[in-house]
Amino acid sequence: MNNVPPLDLSRQYALIGDEVSVAVLDVLASGRYIGGPAVASFEESFAGYIGVSESVGCNSGTDALFLALRALKIGPGDEVITTPFTFVATAEMITAVGAKPIFVDIKAETFNLDLDKLEAAITSRTRAIMPVHLFGQPVDMTRLMAIAQAHDLAVIEDCAQSTGAEWAGQKVGSIGHVGCFSFFPTKNLGACGDGGAVTTNDPAIAATVRMLKEHGQSARYLSQEVGINSRLDALQATILQIKLRYLDTWNSQRRAAADRYHQLLSPLPGLVLPQELPGGKGVWNQYTISLKSQEKSNSLPPAPPLPCSPAPLLPCSPSPPLPRSPSLPLAPSP
Repeated sequence: MNNVPPLDLSRQYALIGDEVSVAVLDVLASGRYIGGPAVASFEESFAGYIGVSESVGCNSGTDALFLALRALKIGPGDEVITTPFTFVATAEMITAVGAKPIFVDIKAETFNLDLDKLEAAITSRTRAIMPVHLFGQPVDMTRLMAIAQAHDLAVIEDCAQSTGAEWAGQKVGSIGHVGCFSFFPTKNLGACGDGGAVTTNDPAIAATVRMLKEHGQSARYLSQEVGINSRLDALQATILQIKLRYLDTWNSQRRAAADRYHQLLSPLPGLVLPQELPGGKGVWNQYTISLKSQEKSNSLPPAPPLPCSPAPLLPCSPSPPLPRSPSLPLAPSP
């Protein structure tokens, strides 16, 4: 029996390869490789898909987080509440702007922030909350936004694994003040290389992000502040524009696969299956299970050749360079 790979992008390319080849050759023939109509067209389409007025393409999901924090003027002396159970880029970018990540533990059932513990982490230095819609499952954004509004905090959604996911009928990335997306090839909407985007309904935030991603330039060679070079190139934008048309279909297929996993795995002892909160619509970037105990796991039948890997994430380290909140525990590895 053959093993199934965790991800086979060649199958996806076989479906859309003809469209991609034509579009990429058109871009190459145009001579417009940085910015231009291909990027502008994708930004407009992506904003419409997410349900926001503004979308700004950038080089990666990591840069999207950095640009969002900078646009909100978060920096030294500030605290940003987030989850320790995430890819390191989430906390890494908080520290990159000089702020301090404050870790709040997760709910074992969802792998997302435990909102019961959120308010206890808020201090006079807290400026923002950065929820991560991990593995494609949305955080309860109704409750999180209510807490944020009560304390006058910004909300930056880390949507790296959740493009197309919804909470209460709204796409993630349209609910907080800013949404940050990754188009790394393994994501639900993946480029053929690096890419990212920042979404918002605030034109001022979008304008600041556009300036910061172009070396802080308000006009060519006129830098208003220190920025970075973080562009989404035209080739990637063109490929993403094509893939965006297929995204809802692909996400529906992921949901069907998750339903099938639920059906097949539910009878097995010792497994904790991932949960979708009422009000949420996940897009299942990964289907992540945990074991109740090592003893029970020993009684499981031999594993079929399913695409899987152990410990896809490890909790962010409390040791330097990531400072630890003195009163809040880190999430145990599930």
